[in-house]
Amino acid sequence: MFSPFEVKSFRFQWPADLLNSWAFEMETLILGWFILVETGSVLALTIYGSMQFIGTLIAPIFGVLGDRLGRRTVLCTMRALYSILAATLLSFAITDSLTPVHVFVIAFFAGLIRPSDLVMRNGLIGDTMPSRLLMSGMGVSRTTMDSARIAGALIGAGLFSQFGIGSAYVVITVFHLSSFLLTFGVSKVRAQGADAGEARASPLGDLKRGFGYVWTTPMILAAMWLAFLVNVTIFPISHGILPYVAKEIYLVDENGLAHLVASYAGGALLGSLTMTMLGGWRRPARFMIINIWLMHVALFGFGMVEAKLAGQTFLFLTGYIQSLSMIAMAVTLLASAEVRYRGLVMGVRMLAVYGLPLGLLGAGKLIETIGFPATVTLYTVGGLLVSLGIAFKWRREIWHGIRDDV
Repeated sequence: MFSPFEVKSFRFQWPADLLNSWAFEMETLILGWFILVETGSVLALTIYGSMQFIGTLIAPIFGVLGDRLGRRTVLCTMRALYSILAATLLSFAITDSLTPVHVFVIAFFAGLIRPSDLVMRNGLIGDTMPSRLLMSGMGVSRTTMDSARIAGALIGAGLFSQFGIGSAYVVITVFHLSSFLLTFGVSKVRAQGADAGEARASPLGDLKRGFGYVWTTPMILAAMWLAFLVNVTIFPISHGILPYVAKEIYLVDENGLAHLVASYAGGALLGSLTMTMLGGWRRPARFMIINIWLMHVALFGFGMVEAKLAGQTFLFLTGYIQSLSMIAMAVTLLASAEVRYRGLVMGVRMLAVYGLPLGLLGAGKLIETIGFPATVTLYTVGGLLVSLGIAFKWRREIWHGIRDDV
C-alpha cells in the first residue's frame, strides 16, 4: 500500500503517535474523574476539559514553525514537554499532595501545546503521502487516536481503580517519554513550494498570508466552519461530559466511564479501518458533510436514552460516523491546500477546536439549568440546522468540489 520511504517514516511515526495518544486518553479520563470527585462540580469538569484546548489559539503559529523548521523538530520539542509535565504531576501524586489546583495548572500548560500535536501529525501525512494514498494514510494515522481511546480508557481506569493515581501516572510518564524517543525516527521531509522571497519572509508574514489564503479559498473556509461547528455541538457531549453522564445518569464508577469511552472509541476505530480499506472516496467534501449530518442525529439518540447499554450503542455509532467525517475533512483540507500553506492550514484547522471549550462551558451551565436531555437536544438539532446552512452556502464547493482520485 505504501512506498518504502513512506513505510520507513510510518515505522516510527505510528508507534510514537500511538503511545502519545494512549497517554493523552489515560490522562483525560483519570484527571477528569479526579476533578469531578474532588470538586463535585460538572462545571469544574468542563473547565478542566476546556483548559486542554487553550493552545488552539496558537496552533497556526506551530503550523508555520512546522513548515519552516520541519515537523519532526517541532514534534520532538512538544513531546519532551509532555514528558516533563507528566513527571511533574507524577511527583505530586506519589507524595499524596495532588490537588485540583495542581491539575488545573498542569492542564493549562499542556493545553498550550497539545492541540498542535495533531497539526504536526497530519502535516507529516500530507508531506509523505501522494494524493492517491491520502485517505488510506489518514485512516492508518487515525487508528492511533481511536485505539487509544479504547486502550487508554480501559488501562487508565483499571490502573486508577486498582492501584491509585500514582501508579497510573508512572505508566503515563513512560508512554510520553517513549513517544518522544520514537519521534526522532520519523521523516525529516520539509514542506516545499515557497520561492526564495517567501522563504526569507518572517513567520508573522507567513501567518498573515496564510490566514488570507484560508479566508479566500472557499472549500477550505467551508471546512473550517464545519470543523468549528462540530467542536461546539458534538464533541462536548461525546467527549467532555461523559464523566457526568457515567456518574449522574447511569450511576456507574470510573470503570463504567471507561466502558462509555471505549464504546465511542470502538466505533471510531472501526470507522478509521473502514476508511483505510476503502482507500478513498471520489468526493471527500460531500462524504464529509453527509456524515456530519448523521453524527448529529446519532448523538441526539444518545441524549434520549437512560440505559447504559443503549447509550453505549449510540456512542459506538456516533464514533463510527465521526471517524468517517473527520478523516474526510482532513483529506479535503490537505488536498485543497497548496503545499507551502499546508502546515498553516492544518494549524488554522486546530483553531476550530476552540469551539470545544466554548461548547463545554455552555453544556456545563445548561445541564445544571435545563438538564442533560434538553441540552443534548439543543446542541444536536441546532448543529444540524447550522450545518445545513453551511452546506447550502458553499454547495458548489462541498457538493461538486475536489475529487481525491485526480
